[in-house]
Amino acid sequence: MTLPNIITLVRLVAVPVVVLLLMDRDYGAAFALFVAAGISDAVDGAIARHVPGQASELGRYLDPVADKALLVSIYVTLGIVGAIPAWLVLLVVSRDVLIVGGVILSWIVTRPVPIVPLLISKTNTAAQILFAAVVLGELGLGIALGPVVPALGWIVAALTIGSAAAYLIGWARHMAGPAEGSGA
Repeated sequence: MTLPNIITLVRLVAVPVVVLLLMDRDYGAAFALFVAAGISDAVDGAIARHVPGQASELGRYLDPVADKALLVSIYVTLGIVGAIPAWLVLLVVSRDVLIVGGVILSWIVTRPVPIVPLLISKTNTAAQILFAAVVLGELGLGIALGPVVPALGWIVAALTIGSAAAYLIGWARHMAGPAEGSGA
C-alpha cells in the first residue's frame, strides 16, 4: 500500500465523521476536517506524481471515489440541515448519478466509455469545493458573507448543468459511434 493510498483511505474514513459533525451542528470542526481533507487530497496527489513508485492503479480509482464521497456527502448533509437549498443538492447528486449510470450502462452493453475529465468538469468540481468550503466556513466561523453564498450557489448550478450536458453529449456520441473492432 503506497503512502498516497493510505492518505486517500484516511480521507475516505473522514467522510462519515464530517457527516456526523454536520448533523451535530459542529460546523467549526466540520469545516476544519473538510479543509484537512482538501489539503490531504493535494498532498497525496503531489506524492503520487513526484515520488517514484508511489502512483498506483488503486490510487487512480480510489482518489476520485474519496473525493466524490466527501463532496456528495457534504452537499447532502448541508441540504438536510438546511444550510443549502435542496434543489442544488438534487442537481449536484443527479449529475454524479447520471455520469456513473452512463459509465455502468456503457460497460453493460460492452461499449465502455473512456473516462476523461473535462475542463468544465474540473471547473465544476473546484466551484463545488469552494461553495462547500464557503458555506462551512460561514457556519463554522460565523462569518457573514451576504450575497456571496447565493451567487456561488448559482455558479455551481450553472457549471453542474454544463458539465452534465458535456458528459451526456460525449456519452451519446460514443454510444452512437461504430463499435470497436467492427471494422466500420
